[in-house]
Amino acid sequence: MPTIEFDRVSKNFAGNTVIQGFDATVPDKEFLVLLGPSGCGKSTMLRMIAGLTDISQGQLKFDGVVVNDLEPKKRNIAFVFQSYALYPHMSVRANIGFPLIMDSFKWWHHIPVVGGFARRALMNRKDIAAKITDVAEMLELTDYLDRRPKALSGGQRQRVAVARSLIREPALYLLDEPLSNLDAKLRTQMRAEISALHDRVQKTFVYVTHDQVEAMTMGTRIIVLNDGLVQQYGTPKEIYDRPANTFVAKFIGSPPMNLIPVDIHGTKADMFGNDLSFAPPEVTAAQKAHLGVRAEKVRVHTEAGSGGYPARVITVEHLGSETVVGFKFGSEDHTTEVGARASRDLFYSKLVGDVRLEHGQLCSVSFDASDVLWYSTESGELLDDSPQMASS
Repeated sequence: MPTIEFDRVSKNFAGNTVIQGFDATVPDKEFLVLLGPSGCGKSTMLRMIAGLTDISQGQLKFDGVVVNDLEPKKRNIAFVFQSYALYPHMSVRANIGFPLIMDSFKWWHHIPVVGGFARRALMNRKDIAAKITDVAEMLELTDYLDRRPKALSGGQRQRVAVARSLIREPALYLLDEPLSNLDAKLRTQMRAEISALHDRVQKTFVYVTHDQVEAMTMGTRIIVLNDGLVQQYGTPKEIYDRPANTFVAKFIGSPPMNLIPVDIHGTKADMFGNDLSFAPPEVTAAQKAHLGVRAEKVRVHTEAGSGGYPARVITVEHLGSETVVGFKFGSEDHTTEVGARASRDLFYSKLVGDVRLEHGQLCSVSFDASDVLWYSTESGELLDDSPQMASS
């Protein structure tokens, strides 16, 4: 079970750089998620780990051994594709057992009649049949072993694809957006099943997705990518609580972190004509910064002037267990939207009482200095002396 090390890994296609100087070390048994928008290089990175795409520059190491030129079969990996890639003419049993059949593949298996008998004999071999049975029981596929893929639901097909990867007992599992073709209910179910599978097998998983919910709920570590560059590498909590730059702040969270432009005047800050009640970090290169605060850290007061900063309600979304309010600061000319989120009970009892917020209503908002992060307007990077945010 390898520790994966990326040492300045880059990938070029026809002179265009897709992955730029990728550096990271993934400890053994981690559930690593490669997260980012479409076209950021996630799947390309996964294919380089698998050996399906060559590396243009840098080194990829498994337990300190460079594997750049190692063919996929010798890397001891399993790959779960986005499109399942099941063989439609084979039963579920044959699909699951196919990797073991290929491990025992001989040249005469190409002979139509002889090869057919040989493959059936391998399927009935005790050790292979036992492994198929064990994996099918683990993923609740026992009742479907004699069916063809067309007779299965989307979630069942996905489990067959995972079972086919499991049966080889590889050192490393690679999953390329395996849940993107499923409906919301099945995605939730499969997230739990894949996480439980990781706990059972205790091996390294590398999982590609553009869905932050999958990343935050399944991953033990996340690499956030954009345009082939690593934006941040850390645990889900680290990335949520302390985004490394404004891209990560806007990409992670629903609603995303509020980023409010602020004018700096020495040790004071002005936010849309309102003096902040706490001092910003020292800014020497510019006189502007962005104040970052999570929606759940924003407090809403239903009456303007009742404390905090004047604002105007633009959206109210009642989501059952919580309510999300969007508002703008100050006059009609201000375009920065800010969101607040609270549980339903908290929102109605402590924040707004029995008053129902409506579009256009004047109110005021406030937040604590300990819940605020500061970002450079020029680079978008987190300023070093931003305080550590409190847990949500």
